[in-house]
Amino acid sequence: MFDPRRVPAVSATEAYQRLEAAGGAEEAAAAGRPILVDVREPHEFVKVRAERAALLPLSTFILRHIELRQDQPILMICNSGARSAQTTAYLLANGWTDVTNVAGGTIAWLQAGLPARHGPLEPGEGDLTA
Repeated sequence: MFDPRRVPAVSATEAYQRLEAAGGAEEAAAAGRPILVDVREPHEFVKVRAERAALLPLSTFILRHIELRQDQPILMICNSGARSAQTTAYLLANGWTDVTNVAGGTIAWLQAGLPARHGPLEPGEGDLTA
């Protein structure tokens, strides 16, 4: 059975610091730069999302998780941290080695006052390759 206490996790602030330390968007495709992956559904993502998050909804996660690079650090986020903890555990059990859950999810991200976007997506926003 899944035990969320056994999944590596960081605070929203630590996740943001990791993203910032890695550089700007030009390095997004470079190995070693973390990617923030939001597993909420599209209607949730459009309402509010962490800035620079990629969208990989839980409803398509099993089919699409192979799009995630195994040589890139991955930070998983959802609304509260529960769905992202499950996907973190799944990736770690299936060959990914550098996957971390964002504890508290988007709720914690917003409470920490970290950069967020609201409303319609800009072209390319939310793409795994953006």
